[in-house]
Amino acid sequence: MNSRVTTISIVIVTYNSATDIPLLLDDLRAEARDTELRVIVVDNESADGTADVVRGYPEVIFVASGGNLGYAGGINIGLRHVGSCDAVLILNPDLRVRPGAIAAMADVLDGDSGIGAVVPLILDTAGKPHISLCREPSVTRAFGDALFGSRIWRERPAWLSEFDYRAGSYERAHEVDWATGACLLVRGSLAAELGEWNEEFFLYSEETEYFRRIRTSGHVVRFAPSAVVQHRLGGSGTSPALATLLEVNRVRYVEMHHGRWYAGLFRAVVALAAVLRAYNADQRRTLEFVLRRDRWKDLPKATKPPVAEVLSGELGRGAVIVPAYDESAVIERTLRPLSAAVVAGYFELIVVANGCTDDTAERARAIPGVQVVELPVGSKPLALNTGDSVATLWPRLYLDADIRITAATVLAVLDRLARGDVLAARPSFRYDSGGASPIVRSYYRARRKMAAHQNALWWAGVFGLNAEGHKRFGEFPDVTGDDMFVDTQFDDSEKTVVETDPSIWTTPTDLTGLLTVLTRHHRGNTELLEHDPERTPNTGPATARAILRTITGPRSAFDAATYLVTALAARRRASRSAARWERDNTSRSTE
Repeated sequence: MNSRVTTISIVIVTYNSATDIPLLLDDLRAEARDTELRVIVVDNESADGTADVVRGYPEVIFVASGGNLGYAGGINIGLRHVGSCDAVLILNPDLRVRPGAIAAMADVLDGDSGIGAVVPLILDTAGKPHISLCREPSVTRAFGDALFGSRIWRERPAWLSEFDYRAGSYERAHEVDWATGACLLVRGSLAAELGEWNEEFFLYSEETEYFRRIRTSGHVVRFAPSAVVQHRLGGSGTSPALATLLEVNRVRYVEMHHGRWYAGLFRAVVALAAVLRAYNADQRRTLEFVLRRDRWKDLPKATKPPVAEVLSGELGRGAVIVPAYDESAVIERTLRPLSAAVVAGYFELIVVANGCTDDTAERARAIPGVQVVELPVGSKPLALNTGDSVATLWPRLYLDADIRITAATVLAVLDRLARGDVLAARPSFRYDSGGASPIVRSYYRARRKMAAHQNALWWAGVFGLNAEGHKRFGEFPDVTGDDMFVDTQFDDSEKTVVETDPSIWTTPTDLTGLLTVLTRHHRGNTELLEHDPERTPNTGPATARAILRTITGPRSAFDAATYLVTALAARRRASRSAARWERDNTSRSTE
């Protein structure tokens, strides 16, 4: 039995919700009499005065996202503000919360530590149960829905429909695969473990993917009919484009978690559903988009403020320190996107060329605004500490020389650290495995699915500290894994991932390069265990369990096996090799 849920952080994403949001906030005020609630409203650039309405509630934390980031993007912004809590509640702005609903969901979460999330009974405006309970998408279920839709044979077997139309299912408490993302209560510790929602889905299927991660973490999702909310529906707007996006994102989701042939068959069934309803113009439009992948780029997607808008605030907002060892192939690629902001005075950019035998320093000096310091010794910790001695501004971003990043992303992280409520941060990042072999791509597919890695500061090639955070350890120790070391100095409430344009980490292209990177990583872990055994966890068993939880089919099983075998080979190699620094050159090429 877990300790009782007493503090709940609520995240609401609004978009032109001026009419709906005051009704919901008034409901939450009433609910707050029995439960400690922290309400965060993230506005996706509404044009109807939503922001002014929300600001009329002084107890609510209002955050302007700066663009229309979609549902997942907005939630991720809100998650940065939840603080320490027992549970996180995600709500649509067009909901009404019946009295006692939040407490009822919290009671269910209290009752069983195996429950990761709770969803309520959702009523429509007529007071009838909304079809909100769903099953994991599959080819047979998509086929059943294509043939029978939502009105014919509603009591059909579970393997023939993704949606649970059976009236009895909405009258009893039970476990579900996933549910409408309009209202869900997630255990606080699990929300921190799972990290961000997947922003590849601007709208629709983001909740399907998130619930899948809840289940693969070893927890269950519980439907609680004792908790009741009412949903107006359509609060995010409706249009032919959004209807098409819903179907395309169903295909994207299946492609993310299944092999090529299975995903291709699923896509064909989705197209079949549109063909059977081609008398409708919207369905004909959907069919065209489902069949033509080149049209997917034209569907609604997140919009973010342009760089020029970001580069318009105060000057002198921090420093970027880049340790560089024989990086002539990539150093200009890394520095050039930052040059204009440096010249304008938004942040300092210091390159510490350490032990270089090539023209890294000369190439860096050729970039306007860059300060270059040369050291005769090749040592990354020494380079980091030297960069600290040269820099004059805080906060600071420590950037590997082969990472691609924009000035807007740099400033977003520096500005987040400057607020002072966290001590360490990094931007969101993505792997670029475009030129990699199938084995390398398989390894990183598995790695991307591991929720435990999503909030860590390490293995992104970039992290930031404010002055208070840096005081936690003073100087960087003489260890290989500087990012892992920094990560161990802070608990989850003291560090964060900043939602912005992701930095890009280019993966090795072949197995030899991958083993080289992993060997260095494992050696770094060993050094940290020796340096500070109390703070450094032995992540091996936890990682093995986490990777096994990602298995949902033949392809993911192959990816998990690839991950485990490669990791074990690198661990063995690290224990036998005496080399101090292994270097992968396959990911470093001139452009």
